[in-house]
Amino acid sequence: MSGDAAFLLAIDVGNTNVSLGLFDEKRSLRADWRLETRSGRTADEYIAILDELLRRAGIDVAAIKAVAVSSVVPPILKPLERLCQVHLHLTPLIVGPGTKTGVPVLTENPREVGADRIVNAVAAHDRWPQGAIVIDFGTATTFDVVSARGEYLGGVIAPGLSVSADALYQATAKLPRVEIARPAAAIGRNTVACMQSGLVFGYAGLVDALVGRIKAEVDFAPRVVGTGGLAPLIAAEARSIDECDDMLTLRGLAIIHDRNR
Repeated sequence: MSGDAAFLLAIDVGNTNVSLGLFDEKRSLRADWRLETRSGRTADEYIAILDELLRRAGIDVAAIKAVAVSSVVPPILKPLERLCQVHLHLTPLIVGPGTKTGVPVLTENPREVGADRIVNAVAAHDRWPQGAIVIDFGTATTFDVVSARGEYLGGVIAPGLSVSADALYQATAKLPRVEIARPAAAIGRNTVACMQSGLVFGYAGLVDALVGRIKAEVDFAPRVVGTGGLAPLIAAEARSIDECDDMLTLRGLAIIHDRNR
């Protein structure tokens, strides 16, 4: 199926999941996968997993001609670099300080901004040049603000929904571990429903309040975009989220790769 096609493999390493996206030469996303983030996984394990995923998609591993990586988990980088160099015979583009992104970072210490947040900003400005607020519902819930001039202005970091749910379970004697799902009503009639209300409706309120404060501090009308696995759940309850794009980070990696080619 792959023939003479050349593919770009984009890899985003988060604290919970590793997301992989396969882009063709026209930068259409041909396939995407999600793995559990596991620090002990070796380059040999990664190539075995990748080979199987590609085989199911009808693509030969030799068709991968470029790799772009962003990571907020430093121990994962070494095996991924080895995967690229030893098994794919490629030098990966690893997004970090010094990478040409086209997005000026206007924070006090640009080097401390997570690579995934910059990648999201690049993708957001490419798609919504009027300015954007990107809300990434990951292990942490992050808000990233990109101006209409394409500048990364800064943002917000809040505990993620799963982290908050786990904290309730671990720090209390009687509260159970619950599925993060929409309850039937704000007033819970049992413990699980009460916790789900606090998590889902509480986070929707948090999102709306923070977006309102951010909009009051900027001089442009940003598009508000949710990304990450739990984005659709919260977007359905929050008034401020305009749309969701779960592939935003992978698309940003493809854009950054092409800017550095």
